[in-house]
Amino acid sequence: MTGATPPGWGVVALNHDARETFDRALRNAREAAFARDEFVGQESFMPASEILRLGESADIAPGSTVLDVCCGVGGPGLLLARRFGCAYHGVDASAAAVRIARERTGDLDCHFAVHAVPPLPAGRYDVVVLLETLLAFENKDSIFRAVHEVLPVGGRFAFTAEEGNPLTMAERRLMPEPDTVWPVPMVELLSQLSNVGLRVTWQDDCSAAHAEMARRLHDEFLADANDIVRQIGRQAHDSLLASHRLWGEWLNSGRVRKYAFVAEKVPDAGPNRRADPTVLS
Repeated sequence: MTGATPPGWGVVALNHDARETFDRALRNAREAAFARDEFVGQESFMPASEILRLGESADIAPGSTVLDVCCGVGGPGLLLARRFGCAYHGVDASAAAVRIARERTGDLDCHFAVHAVPPLPAGRYDVVVLLETLLAFENKDSIFRAVHEVLPVGGRFAFTAEEGNPLTMAERRLMPEPDTVWPVPMVELLSQLSNVGLRVTWQDDCSAAHAEMARRLHDEFLADANDIVRQIGRQAHDSLLASHRLWGEWLNSGRVRKYAFVAEKVPDAGPNRRADPTVLS
């Protein structure tokens, strides 16, 4: 995974040197789309309040070691570090994204590195975070196994996932960059987590809120079209609008549902180990 742009949001593939241009081009529209104090530099549908709720549910606290996988330009991770006082490590395959994140770190205990995943960086972390990018991995089992390897027993995996059946051929033709769009049925998602020894302890349905954010972002990207097109080009802008329109439709209709999860690493019970895959109510 390149990490060059957020997956499945219709951004025509950018080389890493263009990341700063893209971040700058969309910033005003993103700030306008989110409610007050909810925009923290994220490249996603998640407002700050959802990011913090996920961090609290994963028991991030002062002194916790946190690995943020596919951290992008660091907005959510810097928010977590600032609010919870954790020791934060962010990795992304995009050198430009990591450069932006480092520039925004200030005096926080945050470290960023260029690293394509899987595998994950060696070490042990109390919490692994994967926000808004599981969608891009067709083979989610490889990510879950990599997360399991770096967590101690009792360590937490905090992530978001797009739940639903794989795209049809007709849907793939509509969605820009469909090779980064791999929703997963809930039964399969929970089974894969269980098989590697990760047990879901918390979940939150974000579908309605993210459908609304897709609509608001679409409308702000459209309203700011002249400035955005000037910086990133007509093709990228059209792709951005098309993908956000589709995400809004799919989330509103239930074609795809959006969840935030926390899963805990359970003790190894041997070759027949399985975590409880039950969906929480």
